[in-house]
Amino acid sequence: MTTPTISEVPGLDRRFLEVLDETIREDISRGDYHGANIVVARHGQVALRGSYGLADIQSQRPTKSDDVYRILSMSKGFTNALIYRALSEGRLMLSTRVVDLIPEFFGTEPFRAARKDRINVAHLLTHRAGMPATPNPGLGPEGFAVLADVISALCGVDVVHEPGTNLNYSAAINHALLGEMARRAYGAESFRELMQDKIFTPVGMTNTRFGMPAEFADRAVPLKVIVANDSWLKPEDIECLNEVIDRPDAEMPWVGAVSTIDDVFAFTEMLRHHGRTASGEQIIGESVLDFATTNQTGNQINDLYGMVAAARKWELPRGTWVWVWRWPDQVRTRASSAPSSPHEPSAPTAPDRHCCGWIP
Repeated sequence: MTTPTISEVPGLDRRFLEVLDETIREDISRGDYHGANIVVARHGQVALRGSYGLADIQSQRPTKSDDVYRILSMSKGFTNALIYRALSEGRLMLSTRVVDLIPEFFGTEPFRAARKDRINVAHLLTHRAGMPATPNPGLGPEGFAVLADVISALCGVDVVHEPGTNLNYSAAINHALLGEMARRAYGAESFRELMQDKIFTPVGMTNTRFGMPAEFADRAVPLKVIVANDSWLKPEDIECLNEVIDRPDAEMPWVGAVSTIDDVFAFTEMLRHHGRTASGEQIIGESVLDFATTNQTGNQINDLYGMVAAARKWELPRGTWVWVWRWPDQVRTRASSAPSSPHEPSAPTAPDRHCCGWIP
């Protein structure tokens, strides 16, 4: 385990950074997870940087700062950034309907097309599209690596709630549709290359892709479920994504990105600078990010999160605060395995601190 670097940064107490460092070490010793990469920063100044434990338990490869993680649902944040850029450039509007760009979404059976004509970008971003809350977007893992195949399958999936009325975390469907809408709005050949051109390259995220490139393979951290719980996802439902994400044709806007701790930090810095990259390019409009970081769903309870909270006797979480992770004051980025929204805006004040990362 490497010695972390702790630096003096105004506003961050060294004692608490040491507690964090010690806690991660204890977690790994206890077997809570095998390894982690972490960056803690305030106003862009890094206060703690550390690589802990093992990247691969099977090969005993130690964690290094350039390890490449399959980041699962954090991929949604990258896809959202592409949508914000499209909104900023006028290629999409919040009121743009899915069927405006994907007319085949209606499907072939008129009697099963109810409500599909009303789902728009706002509904998709705020998890209120009314589509089924399933991790399988019309196809199982054996078939959902290719976005075109997913979109074809989604044309036959029914809407189960009136769009805008039900708030439920969309594990896959919403971002599959958002990714394809962006691709068609820009006239791009592939979603994967569009992300590279519009987000990853401008931000300087040189080790981030949708799908795992062959040249990243020796630095890849495998997905591994350590403790099975009572989740409706089985360990094999997660671990099978190692192979799916590694397919050369994989481009899953909801779960298929790979990245490093430094690339995620660069992404959060772009957000902290209100959509401006380190080179000074404004890729997302400030007003779009301001709107994105306000509560868009009032006091609606997210069905999935509400169910989890009730089972654990936690306070029920209200509203959907974030489409992306952007708070201007403090950034903590942690990588160890994987964590993840406009219509009628309310509660215009966003939190002033930022924590984003992979949560094991």
